[in-house]
Amino acid sequence: MRIKAALYNAEHLEYGLVSIPFPIPQDEYSETVRMLEALDIGGPRARDCTVEEIEGSVPSLKCLEGRKINVDELDYLAKRLDSFTDGELAQFQGMAVKMGLNDMTDLINLTFCCQEATVITDFSDLEQIGRDHYMNLHGGCASMEELEQLDGVETALLLISENEGTVTPYGVVYDNGMQLSQGYQGRNFPAYLYEDSLLTVTLRPIHADANDSQAVWLYLPTSELQIERMLCRDGMESEDFARLEIQANNLPAAIQTVCDLELESVFDLNAMCAAISTLTQADRLKLDAAAGFAKPESVAEICRLAENLDLFDFVPNVHTPEEYGRYMIQNSGQFSYDSDLDEFYDYGKYGRRCMEQNQGMFWCPLTRVTLQVSESPADIASAVSAGDFFLSHAPLAVG
Repeated sequence: MRIKAALYNAEHLEYGLVSIPFPIPQDEYSETVRMLEALDIGGPRARDCTVEEIEGSVPSLKCLEGRKINVDELDYLAKRLDSFTDGELAQFQGMAVKMGLNDMTDLINLTFCCQEATVITDFSDLEQIGRDHYMNLHGGCASMEELEQLDGVETALLLISENEGTVTPYGVVYDNGMQLSQGYQGRNFPAYLYEDSLLTVTLRPIHADANDSQAVWLYLPTSELQIERMLCRDGMESEDFARLEIQANNLPAAIQTVCDLELESVFDLNAMCAAISTLTQADRLKLDAAAGFAKPESVAEICRLAENLDLFDFVPNVHTPEEYGRYMIQNSGQFSYDSDLDEFYDYGKYGRRCMEQNQGMFWCPLTRVTLQVSESPADIASAVSAGDFFLSHAPLAVG
């Protein structure tokens, strides 16, 4: 689900319009903010963007046309709505019309409670209407036994006959006593994972209560500018005034224990996650092995390692020098292997020789792998001195 909003500066009409897609793609966030800043709008906390027009699959959001909005609030709202089913979208739009909502805070809060309402869009299937209504009344959960015993038609008829529905363009709405959520109060956005992330972290002011629900939630990697803007929304001048906590960790296993991640800079964590996020699954396994070999001591070093994986050769699923020698002779592409001569190859001897020459090692945190350095010592030394790699703390450090 995508919407597009045409925004302008009501104080300077001569600056023109800018058309923004929502949700804003992560890799376009910084450029989008720069476009708005060129119109002297798009502040982190201000509702300074006037909506000329909204297009897309959520027509109820046209209630925002002519009003001033905050770009991050609209982005968060669009992300919430993007995850909705057609039924949830009908609930949101129906309740927005019934309640006459047009404020961003209220619309965001509605996404957390609209599922309690019942919206009938098709009266032809009373059984399904009754089942849906029962689920809405019970938080969307019901056992198979409950549903088997439920008379959906009777439930639907009781709903229609005993309650006054509100007719809206999105269906007939029954609020079921729903109260508008107050989870969002105009400052920090409630926790909501829109896309897969490697790290989920919270930032709270140093002296804030550890249970403060108004934490800044960040899903890494993200735009550095977005981190800065979320800190600004909370009123923190910089991360120096914040306490960082890891809420979810999907990093490769060896990376998770390299250092105390909660003592690291959120910007360094973000850079590390950005570097890892571009890796294929095979390269992430390689990074896991490389970290066990090079023993990085900070997220900055992990980031550098992720950016320089081509300095390593990685061979999974070998357990002994003989298996490694067999791989090198038969599968590495460095030799023209002749199966008729197989009995004459000394795989173990060649495997040990390769490992000694290339400072290779077996590594086995969860699965056994072999790791060897593919570059010469001179190349490694050059990379280290140039700042392109950081193996000064690793077993193969060179002078």
